[in-house]
Amino acid sequence: MKIEFAPRSVPLQRRLQTASVVQWVFSFLALAQCCTAVFIILFFTRFWLVSVLYAAWWLIDREKPRKGGRRIHFIRNSIVWRYMRDYFPITLVKTVDLDPKQNYLMGFHPHGVLAAGAFLNFCTEASGFSTLFPGITPHLMMLSLWFRVPFFRDYLMSGGLVSSDKESASYVLQKPEGGNALAIIVGGAQEALDARPGSFTLLLKNRKGFVQLAIRHGTPLVPVFSFGENDLFDQVTNPKGSWLRKLQHRLQQIMGISLPLFHARGIFQYSFGLLPYRRPIYTVVGKPIPVQKKNRPSTEDIDQVHQKYLNELSKLFEEHKAKYNIPEDKHLEFI
Repeated sequence: MKIEFAPRSVPLQRRLQTASVVQWVFSFLALAQCCTAVFIILFFTRFWLVSVLYAAWWLIDREKPRKGGRRIHFIRNSIVWRYMRDYFPITLVKTVDLDPKQNYLMGFHPHGVLAAGAFLNFCTEASGFSTLFPGITPHLMMLSLWFRVPFFRDYLMSGGLVSSDKESASYVLQKPEGGNALAIIVGGAQEALDARPGSFTLLLKNRKGFVQLAIRHGTPLVPVFSFGENDLFDQVTNPKGSWLRKLQHRLQQIMGISLPLFHARGIFQYSFGLLPYRRPIYTVVGKPIPVQKKNRPSTEDIDQVHQKYLNELSKLFEEHKAKYNIPEDKHLEFI
């Protein structure tokens, strides 16, 4: 007797997709606080030994985020991420092959509000990174302070996230056998303050640390532009010089993270909430820019490679913008 299962209905698929995005948004807005609370509360229960043992493990394992992290393929391949991919949807676009015998430094643009494209493309297999770029292991850099949160740090590392410091970057890029791609969201948290639909402003004009890093290791630079990344959320108006922007900058200096006041849709209605809009994201990976290795690059060397990177990123944007419904008169603005 042959048994056939009916395919899931569209409403059910939509609910699963929405649930996956709720989980993702929650993980970055509240999970860190929950993990901290659980770690502390356990000390005052009969399960206090769990926190004690974890604290000991945490001390022993404290350098792991700087040593390539600890990815767990079961989590990277979870079906939850495929539902999240289909919610928007998100597509990873390859323009050229990458040599698995090389290491690469990928500059990801723009940051967006919550870096959805960067997370899903480099920290999960939902968009097929390993299929598109066989032999390449992706790593995404994240602010080091998040790796100080108990339990949450292990969740972050399971997807391939590593801490955003020079030691961490060097560990990934100096592996002689190659096959590593280190993705850096160059504009960082500050760029998130300019993330709104229709914006193509990149905080990149004076961001040259990643270029210096590439030169010191002789690592090719790969520009990556994520079309639609800024279209997921609306943001409260915060022009430069306004009291809100000054407050956001001040809080960023104190805490190390920016606090964009964003909103989009809700779970059961589409007028207001913290869930992102269902808008497509196309993350386009450009061709590598060869970089000559120099242990002590001069300012002139760095400026020259940086300008070449800006040119290649602009070229990548111009070549693909028509495919993704970007008006002809829109161009990248570097600040």
